[in-house]
Amino acid sequence: MSTVMSTVNASNPAAAPAILHQAGRVVAGAGCLQRLPELLAGWRPRHLLLVVGRHVAADSPLSALIPALEAAGTRVSLLPPVPPEPLESDVDGLLAAAQSAAEAASQPIDFVAGIGGGSAIDVAKVLAVLLAHPVSLRALLSGTPVPGRGLPTAMVPTTAGTGAEATPNSIILVPQDALKIGIVSPHLLPDLVLLDPLLTLSLPAEVTAHTGIDALCHAIECVTSKKGNTFSTLYGLEAIRLIGRSIRRAFANGQDVDARQDMLLGSYYGGVCIATSSTTAVHALAYPLGGRFRVPHGLSNAMLLPTVMAYNRVGNEAAFAAMAAALGLPVQGQSDADAADAFVAALRQLNADLGITTRLRDLGVVEADLDALVAGAAKVTRLLDNNPRPMDHAAMRAIYADVL
Repeated sequence: MSTVMSTVNASNPAAAPAILHQAGRVVAGAGCLQRLPELLAGWRPRHLLLVVGRHVAADSPLSALIPALEAAGTRVSLLPPVPPEPLESDVDGLLAAAQSAAEAASQPIDFVAGIGGGSAIDVAKVLAVLLAHPVSLRALLSGTPVPGRGLPTAMVPTTAGTGAEATPNSIILVPQDALKIGIVSPHLLPDLVLLDPLLTLSLPAEVTAHTGIDALCHAIECVTSKKGNTFSTLYGLEAIRLIGRSIRRAFANGQDVDARQDMLLGSYYGGVCIATSSTTAVHALAYPLGGRFRVPHGLSNAMLLPTVMAYNRVGNEAAFAAMAAALGLPVQGQSDADAADAFVAALRQLNADLGITTRLRDLGVVEADLDALVAGAAKVTRLLDNNPRPMDHAAMRAIYADVL
């Protein structure tokens, strides 16, 4: 079995250099959320905007955190909770609420913190830019570059999946296009990230499964992407190792702190992979499922991952063999081709073990919808162009049909 090598090749001086964009500071460990007030001391925020997901708003972290921040001299304005898969109109409404909070307090917001899943964190990242620059969300979604760093930010994930706390992306659903659109810029990377596994203990098993496969998907796609490089290989294989050894444990026992820590780190590493490489066809094909049928993002990826990887393994056996080894499969001594086959089979088995729905028809998709799904996915050239194997309309339709 060959070892996958970095795409940064000294014999190919024309290759693009590998660039690693990361959050300014990352703190990981059980209970680290309690340190947020002291960790913010360097910024001395006077008015902090707190952006949270729905389950965070009704849960325990804020009951102790907000008083601790206020005791440290920071006014806190808590926005209404961010809905899952936020719409453009949702973000515009939250921006208006943030501006109203600043006016009511007669004090501008000077720091943004996001606590929640990927939706809350993505919205927090883009609000930090919109509050600091005279640019509209509509302009950013239409391709206007992010003009610069926004307000300083801290991100605290409560799910182990999107890796949004590590990515330069903000994903917003635009209903009129029946598609999710990504705003992408290094300016969106947080200044501070806290990875506290205690915040993930209450995740339901189904959410653990969907978000965990999403994180695994990030690592796999970024390792095999045309933009893959020495950094995405390093972080991606480690993410695969951590998730591979712990996702079933976290699914079976949500109180397993060690497994939750592995999943949170694996998710963060997958986000780092996105920051230096790129996801590919799995995410491109998943976006219209979210935009048209509101299928949760992690579930869309999980359904598509094995079939897309079966397509992508052709010509990429060495990378797939390395991922098989990282996943913990007994592939030592096997050919790269056999190890690659074992890897794809293991992805299918993982979905089965986690009870993940694998048929689009169970979610209301019918054969007549496939052409529209292909048309939507074909617009996501930002990701399709990075797929290791070219994918035309016929190939995309065949993949959708395989999981129908």
